[in-house]
Amino acid sequence: MNKRHITSLISQQFGKFASKEFSPKIQGIVNNTYVGLMGLDMSDFYDRSTYKSLNALFTRKLREDREFSKRKVDFISPCDSYISECGDLNDEDALQIKGMRYDCHTLLGDNFSDEEKSIVDNGKFINFYLSPKDYHRYHIPTDLQVLKAVHIPGKFYPVNISSLKMRVNLFIENERVVLLCEATNCKRFYMILVAALNVGVMQVSFEPNIKTNTSSLQPTLYKYEDLHLKKGDDFGCFEMGSTIVVLAQEGMLELEEIAYTDVKYGQTIAKNV
Repeated sequence: MNKRHITSLISQQFGKFASKEFSPKIQGIVNNTYVGLMGLDMSDFYDRSTYKSLNALFTRKLREDREFSKRKVDFISPCDSYISECGDLNDEDALQIKGMRYDCHTLLGDNFSDEEKSIVDNGKFINFYLSPKDYHRYHIPTDLQVLKAVHIPGKFYPVNISSLKMRVNLFIENERVVLLCEATNCKRFYMILVAALNVGVMQVSFEPNIKTNTSSLQPTLYKYEDLHLKKGDDFGCFEMGSTIVVLAQEGMLELEEIAYTDVKYGQTIAKNV
C-alpha cells in the first residue's frame, strides 16, 4: 500500500469530531443521541452525562470489574461482542463468516516466521465482533506472556456482518495489531485487533509506540523478553466498534457452544487443554 486509503481519511475526520469536547449542553445532546440510537446498556458504567466527549463515551471503563473464573483452565472472553464465527481451522484457513474463508498466515503478516505462523494450523479460531453499542475495551483472556506485537497499517472497511458477507479477505485488508502470546500451559495463540471504519485508534496500553491510523505505511515489529499479563487485565480499547480474532495452537482450546451468540467480557468461553 503506497498511500493511505480513503477509509483512513474518513476515520480520521470522524475521530476529530468524536474527540471534541462540546459545551455541557451540546455534549449532553450528543451523548443522549448516541446512547439512544445505538441502544447502549449503561447499567455497568457511569452516567452518560459524565463523559466530556463522544470518544470518552466510546472508551468508557466499567464502574467495577466483572467477576470471572480464576481457574487457569478457564479461558474468558476478552470483550463484549457477538461471536460471528468460530471453530476449527482447516489447515491454515479460518472463516471470516460462514462460507467465506481466508488465509491465517496472510492475516498475521510478514513479521512472523513460517514456523511461528504454522503453530495455528488445524487449531481453533474465534471472531469477536464489537458493534458500536458494545463496551469497547479489551482484556486478557488467560494468564500469558506477550512475545511479539506487530502493527500492520491497512484500510478501514466496516466489519459488520453485511460487510463481511460482501468483501473477501476483509480482515486481511484492514489495519490491525497482531499479538503473539504464550499461555501458562506453554501453548501459543494470537490475538488480532482489527480496525474498522471510524476506528481511528486501537490503543495498546503496554506499547505506547503503537499509533494506528497515522501516516505510517510499513509494518512495525515489537519484541518483548519479560512481558507477563494476568487474566482480566485491561490492555486497551477500540475507539468505536471493531473485531478481535483469536487464533489458537492446535490442542490448546476446547470451545464452549458460543457460535452466533453474544458474549460478555469475563464469560468463560473455552477451556485451556
